Amino acid sequence: MTGRPLTEFDFDAVDFVTSDHHFGHARISELAGRPFGSVDEMNAAMIDRWNAIVGPDDVVLHLGDLALGPIEESVGLTSQLNGRRLLVPGNHDRVSPATQSNRAIERFLPMYEAAGWTVLPEIVEGQRGGARLIASHYPFEGDTTGVERHSSHRPADTGVPLLHGHTHDRAFGAHGSHEFHVGVDASGFAPIRFDVIDAWLASLSSSAPDED
Repeated sequence: MTGRPLTEFDFDAVDFVTSDHHFGHARISELAGRPFGSVDEMNAAMIDRWNAIVGPDDVVLHLGDLALGPIEESVGLTSQLNGRRLLVPGNHDRVSPATQSNRAIERFLPMYEAAGWTVLPEIVEGQRGGARLIASHYPFEGDTTGVERHSSHRPADTGVPLLHGHTHDRAFGAHGSHEFHVGVDASGFAPIRFDVIDAWLASLSSSAPDED
């Protein structure tokens, strides 16, 4: 893991994308309007829904805010999740350069790795089917509050399509003309198959104006 963006990420190798599970976060159902009676019920449901569709050899790209609460226990729970799991840190992750010191990241990184996670930089960019694509916890603009937070940790909008979480929107899919929200609050608390993203990318390509 480095603080620099990863510019040649292989999106073609990814089978699923998701974000914002908040495993172990006792108040997230209240704050985000989730339909669970307790944090234990939420944790169990999200593990079940993940493992129902993700196989042991599938690659899952998680765009941050994985776990909160009693962090060792919450991150440890995620070892039950199927697949080869990649984490792009969000502001609530203990390996986030946006909110944690280098010393804290060094302390907590082994915990995530022990639970089966490969931790990536905050911004990854690469190709999917020959088209450029960016993934980050953060959208180009917008937040869950009226205050725009972590602006220096957001990707620059250069026109490249972006996958993101962070907002806890209940709307599935396009957050803007070339942004796609992948958070679990919009996807039935399960990861999204990447062929959904492929269809979105194809729609962007087909709607682009012809060049002379």
